[in-house]
Amino acid sequence: MEAKELVKKSRSELQKLLFETREKLREMRFNLASGKVKNIKEIRALKKDIARILTVLNQKKD
Repeated sequence: MEAKELVKKSRSELQKLLFETREKLREMRFNLASGKVKNIKEIRALKKDIARILTVLNQKKD
């Protein structure tokens, strides 16, 4: 997800998206531990998405 898309969303939408992304990351980590995940790059992408969402949320705080 790009930062341009995130800036257009409201604060509540961003918080909902952040929760969903964190849940997906948690699920991916459990699957990685059990050997079900083949694409490890997706975990890195989720972490970056979370960082982008948090950055936009902090910018909107001001």
